[in-house]
Amino acid sequence: MSSPASRRLAARRLLAIIQKEALQIVRDPSSILIGFILPVFLTLLAGFATNLDIDHVPIGLVLEDSSPEAQGLAAAFLATKYFNTRVGYDRREFTDDLVAGKVRGIVVIPQTFSRSLARASESVPFQVIADGSEPNTATFTQNYAQGVWLSWMQIRAQGKGAEFNQPVSLEPRTWYNQELVSLNSLLPGGMAINLTLIGALLTALVVAREWERGTMEAMLATPVGRFEMLFGKLVPYFLLGMVAMFICLGITLVVFHVPFRGSIFALLTVSAVFMVSALGLGLFISSIARSQFVAAQSAILAAFLPAYFLSGYVFEPAGMPLPIRVLSHAIAARYYVSCLKTIFLVGDAWEQLLPNMLGMAAIAVVLLGLTIRNTARKIA
Repeated sequence: MSSPASRRLAARRLLAIIQKEALQIVRDPSSILIGFILPVFLTLLAGFATNLDIDHVPIGLVLEDSSPEAQGLAAAFLATKYFNTRVGYDRREFTDDLVAGKVRGIVVIPQTFSRSLARASESVPFQVIADGSEPNTATFTQNYAQGVWLSWMQIRAQGKGAEFNQPVSLEPRTWYNQELVSLNSLLPGGMAINLTLIGALLTALVVAREWERGTMEAMLATPVGRFEMLFGKLVPYFLLGMVAMFICLGITLVVFHVPFRGSIFALLTVSAVFMVSALGLGLFISSIARSQFVAAQSAILAAFLPAYFLSGYVFEPAGMPLPIRVLSHAIAARYYVSCLKTIFLVGDAWEQLLPNMLGMAAIAVVLLGLTIRNTARKIA
């Protein structure tokens, strides 16, 4: 067990490193170099990831009417490739799943469905509730539901030898983003891209800059331990990232009037977890690359571009090929974008936030562990 004097010395060393890194940020801001490989990587990644046509959308189908007509329409929803349909008998069965993102819409066949359908002069009420936090998916859900309905009506009319008429009265209702304004979904996700730049790209230059300038050897000759050195480099960039988060938040709310239905506490909590994971990736890159140029390019390739394309910021992962979709689970920004959209558009839905926070925390632990191991190997 260490003595109080040694603990005081360790604390002083840690504070000195934090002060050194903070002064270095203020006095010597690094420029980011972008190489020729970036357009190639961006084009390839865009070609694989920018499929906006979504099928197998998970929805809940509420059968309030048990008539043969309602059962027939339910069978049509179960048969289509555009939906993964779960059948229930009360819309409250799917409300929590819609909040948690397990279903993207709820189709309600009301009690009056068969009676209204039997009266040619009466419109048939038919409700589609969509998750507006994903505007593209919400639009697809409504359009696909209408397409299933029209196809079913046409087949039903042909079976009776009658002329097909369209008595449907579609009543779309969108939750969380009622106007389907894409900006309300994109700007919160943009915060994840900004913090990825701060956390990964800038910290990737830290140790690389130390090696280039020859100051790393001098630091390794001091009694500073690897935990103190890494934690001392982590803290200033963590604070810088949190300040950047508040700047982005202010612009998003004041200039663009994006709704914010969650709490500052929830936003701070998920942002802190994400920043640790982003910093861990940047420090891991910097512990390998001894050139600032190589560190900058590695950060762009390993952090920024995957976060931009695979996080759900612009392109929903559901529209990507399976291998790319699996790869996206290893990117912390995917979990953070989901948290930000939930906080801004839904509120403090912790059943949705906690699993994403666990994903980001797991990535942070792995990256920091690899950084410490790699740093230990260099010190040795």
